[in-house]
Amino acid sequence: MDDDDVRAALRRHWAASDANDFATEHQIYRADAVLEYPQSGERIPGRASIEATRVAQPSTKRFTVRRMLGGGDLWISELVLTYDGQPFYVVSIMEFEDGEVVRETQYFSEAFEPGPSRAQWVERME
Repeated sequence: MDDDDVRAALRRHWAASDANDFATEHQIYRADAVLEYPQSGERIPGRASIEATRVAQPSTKRFTVRRMLGGGDLWISELVLTYDGQPFYVVSIMEFEDGEVVRETQYFSEAFEPGPSRAQWVERME
């Protein structure tokens, strides 16, 4: 797969994630892929287990892709993941081999109010 093919596969993956189309969402993973959530200390081995954990998630979720960048076998997606109306900012790092994800690491952060000490130097993002 060249970079355009990977970018297209990532677009399909995140669109399927947003639509709760679990079968399409998980096509990107190799059967023995590993998903890690460092903040909760979880490692999920295998595409079937990754999909099962997502199917079992009781929250209503939506994905908005802010940007995707990468090349070759390493790709990063910046997302806003909304669980039951609350936004979380997510970075997904995907490692590919032969066109499939073999490892994904996701980092999550809640939104927070900006600190007043830096207000004079910042622009608000929407």
